[in-house]
Amino acid sequence: MLLQPSLHHQQVSLSSSFSYSGPLRCDNPRCALPRSLNCLRLPVICSISQLNSYGTVDYERKPVIKWNAIYKRISLMENPELGSGSVLDQWELEGKKLTKWELCRVIKELRKFKRYKQALEIYDWMSNKRERFRLSPSDAAIQLDLIAKVRGVSAAESFFMTLSNVSKDRRIYGALLNAYVRDKMREKAESLIEKMRNKGYTTHALPFNVMMTLYMNLKEYDNVDKMVSEMMERSIKLDIYSYNIWLSSCGSQGSIEKMEEVFEKMRQDRNINPNWTTFSTMATMYIRMGQTEKAEDCLRKVESRITGRLRIPYHYLISLYGNIGNKEEVHRVWNNYKSIFPSIPNLGYHAIISSLLRSGDIEGAEKLFEEWLSVKTHYDPRISNLLMTNYVKEGSFDKAESMFQSMSEWGGKPNSNTWEILADRHISERNVSEALSCWKEAFAADGSKSWKPKPASVLNFYKLCQEEDELSSKEALENLLTQPRYLEDKAYASLIGLSSDKFSTLRDFIDDENGNESEENDESEMHLQLESSV
Repeated sequence: MLLQPSLHHQQVSLSSSFSYSGPLRCDNPRCALPRSLNCLRLPVICSISQLNSYGTVDYERKPVIKWNAIYKRISLMENPELGSGSVLDQWELEGKKLTKWELCRVIKELRKFKRYKQALEIYDWMSNKRERFRLSPSDAAIQLDLIAKVRGVSAAESFFMTLSNVSKDRRIYGALLNAYVRDKMREKAESLIEKMRNKGYTTHALPFNVMMTLYMNLKEYDNVDKMVSEMMERSIKLDIYSYNIWLSSCGSQGSIEKMEEVFEKMRQDRNINPNWTTFSTMATMYIRMGQTEKAEDCLRKVESRITGRLRIPYHYLISLYGNIGNKEEVHRVWNNYKSIFPSIPNLGYHAIISSLLRSGDIEGAEKLFEEWLSVKTHYDPRISNLLMTNYVKEGSFDKAESMFQSMSEWGGKPNSNTWEILADRHISERNVSEALSCWKEAFAADGSKSWKPKPASVLNFYKLCQEEDELSSKEALENLLTQPRYLEDKAYASLIGLSSDKFSTLRDFIDDENGNESEENDESEMHLQLESSV
């Protein structure tokens, strides 16, 4: 469930305008900062003043930045299985000394583009050279976050246990809390935040925002209200994200009045300036409740609040106008977007193609898909998956198969969702063995560790297996699903483990879930990332 508007209601990570990071510290003893300077708000560059031989004041020049070259070497590795460490070793063999600043800057860039494994490998490399690199609690928090994403929550917990009690500050606890919330581990998250309360680590909005994210994803809206009430009782200021989540919670309960009351509180809070995300959230809720006029008013406010060179708001505008069915505005925003930016990322094409498909303009969607193929910098299977899903839904199986066969020619490869779409196709044609083969490919595809099959697709396959007396195939899929990442999500596990005789009673619920569970849109997290705070 998204806390911010999106066509697909994906799950998101949470951030805050306040970081877990402490005050800015300069490691150089010769760099002194005035006590009154607010280092959290002002960018400060520490520079060493020196007297040269002529008696004049000079400033140490900033070293030539090498991080970009290192980043390119790692991101363009021909054999990624060798790991980032091999690139770093080769760099130093060439006589180029690496600094921690450069490595951390590369890590930041890798995380920005979701290259978590490569970022973690850099930390592993530094950890093996502790005599050269002193890793701070902030580094440990980022490392824990990466471990959870790459190796799983259990590995993150093991890493947490290796840290000394002295180094376990609120950033590290916050990173572990976010890992629990991302995997919807409610009991562990609630236990951990209680420890954080006892340690005095819950004096600001971020941990509450993270917990509210969990409750939103679990559809426990009363608990969202409880988090807000606790913040108010303890005089903890709500930040922009707190209000946006609260708005989303009220709207998800179908209460326009309550949502508008929260917005009024937000408007009266002198510390808060409603942003484009605020109005896109409200627009989403108004659309759900059939309040088209109010939704369009909010979308105009979204557009008026786009500052700088932000791309993401345009993606939301295109998707939300598509939800309303306003083709004119979809094309107007798209043309405006293209006039401002010389190049459009994959997410932009994903938004426009998805909007056109929802409005029934398949020909327009196909035309833009061809345009995307001619300008893309890299192949994104999520975009072709949009058309493949539509083809399978409409029974155009030959078109779906043709697109699948063309992926390699376009420089791409299918992801788990691609194989799931093909499984749906074979389920529709009642081909059990072919569908099972696609399921196996889906579980083996790159990135499958972050993928969960749609409950509706799983239950459709179970139902087909029982009707065709192919119980061994049903058991084969069940075995693939008996993995910790599925079983630890109790709500999900209960859905995929249901027997087929209960299928009909949950059809409406599963169909609703299926509508909300589309392919993960990594780039849509841009304005709500916990990673940026650790």
